[in-house]
Amino acid sequence: MHPFSPRRILRSGLILILMLAAGAALGDWPEFRGPTGDGHADAGVAGLPLHWSETNNVKWKTEIPYRGWSTPVVMDGQVWLTTATVDGHDFFAVCVDAESGKILFNEKVFHADNPESLGNGASMNCYATPSPVIEPGRVYVHFGSFGTACLDTSTRKTLWKRDDLPCRHYRGPSSSLVSFKNLVILTMDGADLQYHVALDKQTGQTVWKTDRSVAWNDADVPGQMAKDGDLRKAHSTPLVVTANGQPLLLSAGAKAAYGYDPQTGHELWKVHYNDWSVAPRPLYDQGLAFFVTGLMKTELWAVKVGGQGDVTDTHLAWKLQTHVGKYASPILVDGLIYTASDESFLTCLEAATGKVVWTDRIGGKCASSPIYADGHLYFFNQQGTTTIIQPGRTYNVLATNTLAGGFMASPAVSGKALFLRTRTHLYRIEAAASEGK
Repeated sequence: MHPFSPRRILRSGLILILMLAAGAALGDWPEFRGPTGDGHADAGVAGLPLHWSETNNVKWKTEIPYRGWSTPVVMDGQVWLTTATVDGHDFFAVCVDAESGKILFNEKVFHADNPESLGNGASMNCYATPSPVIEPGRVYVHFGSFGTACLDTSTRKTLWKRDDLPCRHYRGPSSSLVSFKNLVILTMDGADLQYHVALDKQTGQTVWKTDRSVAWNDADVPGQMAKDGDLRKAHSTPLVVTANGQPLLLSAGAKAAYGYDPQTGHELWKVHYNDWSVAPRPLYDQGLAFFVTGLMKTELWAVKVGGQGDVTDTHLAWKLQTHVGKYASPILVDGLIYTASDESFLTCLEAATGKVVWTDRIGGKCASSPIYADGHLYFFNQQGTTTIIQPGRTYNVLATNTLAGGFMASPAVSGKALFLRTRTHLYRIEAAASEGK
């Protein structure tokens, strides 16, 4: 698509409006998957490097203590992220100076005496997976039922805390915070309880709470619920979009995906599927919501928004049943969706029709979600390799780069820099002035 196409101009304008409304500046990375929650950097980001290594285009590298898969959030020269002890007893908020990489703040905000073990899924999750949200003057950190807190970004003092929202996460908390107007929305999809709750940003008090409405039938898989809690659990983060002129919260849970009114929590519609443990974040484009269904029978569904009640039989536009990413969220650029599967395949398909355009091997397994920035798509695998491609109807790799440690956290972008969190370190990747790209 032409760089000045009407769709791209409209999208850039919408991003600017949304960011100004939220009080963010161009170039900030305020939450999981960026300023619009879909992996797109704002249109003003330019000059990102195509090539880096441990010794090339690394402005700084800072070791982050303990373990965390949360996305760094970036604003006003600060990078905030979370981490937790491997045993899940202590939970920390960390602030890093964006210019120097110096740790400015690293304090425990919550403690758990008897955290539930991560079980067999320990290699794919940790106790600090949910990503923070940042806005001017405040940062919100979240560790599922272990606690949610609001901190002042200037004084780094805690303004409020909540640790009274129950959920048996079973394999650790995963869903990130969502910012909407005066609310911060939490997703609690556990083995025992599944609900959304919206907290007032100023006070931390509950504004609304909505339980998932799916009808559970544990006999669907005899003995399974007695064995574990996976059938009821999900890991996905919702996405707030504007559809038909109204805000809409798209949310994927176990056995169903939903559309909610984010202002009230009222459920508008849902679609049923026979899957669970969904991780990727939904997408939205041109009246279609895109949901990954889960971990076991992983499919990508396109659902027409605007229905009421159970719309499974009436509003499903298409589904993709092969090579769909189980962990990494899909990304949409100029009418094409890209999904990185756990079998090392990258697939490009048409958002409007579900028609596959191409499938190719990208190598490695992706858990972190891709980004679109400076005209390029970036995919990050668990082995530490970043593959950069040119979006379009042919598979065109521009560069591959490797850092030690591997990627579980999704990246952030600010200005001309990539902020990449590996299993052990946070990097600022930026081209040297004399090198450019």
